[in-house]
Amino acid sequence: MKKLIYLLLACVCSCSPSPDKKTAVNISEQIEPTQTSLIVLGNVQDAGSPHIACKKECCRALFQNPDDSRKVVSLGVVDPENNRKYLFEATPDMPEQLKTLKNYVPKNTNEIVDGIFLTHAHIGHYTGLMYLGTEAMGASNINVFAMPVMDTYLRINGPWSQLVENQNISLQSLNNKQEISLTPNLSVIPFLVPHRDEYSETVGYKIIGPNKTVLFIPDIDKWYKWDTNIVDEIKAADYAFLDAGFFSEKEIDNRDISEIPHPTVLESMELFNKLPAHEKNKIWFIHMNHTNPLLNPNSAESKEVLSRGYHIARFKEIFPL
Repeated sequence: MKKLIYLLLACVCSCSPSPDKKTAVNISEQIEPTQTSLIVLGNVQDAGSPHIACKKECCRALFQNPDDSRKVVSLGVVDPENNRKYLFEATPDMPEQLKTLKNYVPKNTNEIVDGIFLTHAHIGHYTGLMYLGTEAMGASNINVFAMPVMDTYLRINGPWSQLVENQNISLQSLNNKQEISLTPNLSVIPFLVPHRDEYSETVGYKIIGPNKTVLFIPDIDKWYKWDTNIVDEIKAADYAFLDAGFFSEKEIDNRDISEIPHPTVLESMELFNKLPAHEKNKIWFIHMNHTNPLLNPNSAESKEVLSRGYHIARFKEIFPL
C-alpha cells in the first residue's frame, strides 16, 4: 500500500507544470477596482485583416465573415485607483478600441482617454486621430504624446494641424529615454528604434506599473540594426510585446523584402532560442501582417510558437501591472 501511495504522489508531482511553463500573466475579463492593468486592444499590422485588395486565402473568407477580434495593433493601460486610462497607438480601429477600454475603468465611463501615446507616423499608428476632429468626436484637448519630429509633423500638416488649431488635441512632448509620470501607479519611457522614418522618428515604450514593467515595440527593423541589445531589454522587463509582422519571408511574394525589413518571427525565435524558459515566457508576439498565420490560433505556426515557450498577443487579454 505504501509503495502505491508513493507511486501516486510521484505521478502527481511529475505531471505538475514546472514554474517555467506557467503563463506569465493572469488573463481574465475582470480587473480589480484598484488594479493597474494593460489590455491588448489589437494585434494586427497597420492595414488590418482582411487587407485591402487581398485575394489570398487569408483574407477571402474574412471579407464575407469579418473577425471582430482582428483590430490594428494597440494597447490600453488603466489605473482604476486614480480613474485614469491611456491608449497606445491611435489606429483606424480606435472607435471600437475606446469602447472596449472604457469597460475596464468603472468610474470613467466616457470614451475620452487621459492620453494617447504614438510610436510613429505610419497609417496604423496615428490616423485614428481623425476621429477626434470636428467631423467625428469633436474632442477637447485630448493629450497626445509624441516625439519631437512627430510633434512637428502633426502641427504643420493637415488635416492633423486642424486638430491642434481647433484644440481637439493637446500635443505633449516626449524625449528619448526620458521618463514621464502619469499617475502614482504609472509611468512611461519612450526610446528610439530604427524603422522607415519618412515623416517621423519611431519609438517603443517601457510602461512601468506598480509591480511590472512592459516593453512595447510594435514596429522595428531588424534587431541587429538597433544600438540596444533586445535580449537585455527582455531580461529587464516582465512582459515584452514585440514586432511580429511576418512569420517568415515566404509571405512576402509581391515586394522587395529589403523594403520591409521587419524581424520575422522565425528570426526572432532563433535569436531568443538560448534564453531560459522564464525569459521566453515574457515574450508576446504582436503587430502581425494579414498574411501571418499567427493570426489564426489554430494554425500549425501558432502551435509551434507556443510549443517553443513564447506567446501570441490576442484581443482583450489582460496583464496586471
